[in-house]
Amino acid sequence: MTTSKLAKMLDFAVLKPEKTEADIRAAAALCAQEKIGCLCVRPTDVALAVAELKKLGAPTKVACVVGFPHGASHTEMKAIEAMMAIEEDGAAEIDMVMNIGLFRSRRYAAVRSDINRVAQLTHELGGKLKVILETCLLTPAQIRKACGLCVEAGADFVKTSTGFNGPGATPEAVEIMLDAVKGTGAQVKASGGIRDRATAEAYARMGVTRLGVSGAKEILAR
Repeated sequence: MTTSKLAKMLDFAVLKPEKTEADIRAAAALCAQEKIGCLCVRPTDVALAVAELKKLGAPTKVACVVGFPHGASHTEMKAIEAMMAIEEDGAAEIDMVMNIGLFRSRRYAAVRSDINRVAQLTHELGGKLKVILETCLLTPAQIRKACGLCVEAGADFVKTSTGFNGPGATPEAVEIMLDAVKGTGAQVKASGGIRDRATAEAYARMGVTRLGVSGAKEILAR
């Protein structure tokens, strides 16, 4: 895989609590240099990320996390976060955390409704929605079930992990997700623990279309 093609698949995540505005600017500069597909940031960093990328003439989109990192925010709070990120600050994509506690309680209708509310709003505003399942907390059967709920609710992507609650993507989880959404139009984002190019390319070969990484520079090193 060429470096250019791999860069377009990356969602470069700058989400750790200690990250500063200088880190956002540096990330935007790297995105512009490498033509990285997406820069994923915290809600209060969206406007800065959008402005920096515009200033640099970068094609990179900006994604904003919502209900991050545990997914336990009230649905309307998630909707407000998504609305502000897109309508006010210029984000193009939303990475929303599924309500994991409700899901593990088998409150499936509530989980579907939670995702659907954000999906509808995001789509009305011209954005795309990725739903983070936190696969390290789920059984294989639960991963498959969660993917089904996301598809039913209108999500554009299912995503493995936040990287904050335990191990990230695994080939086993990704394989289940790819099979679960096959033929639905939904796509898979592998995220968490992808620290080198070989791992990134392996997931790409499996069929994922997005790769969530915090070390974009290292992965794209020539």
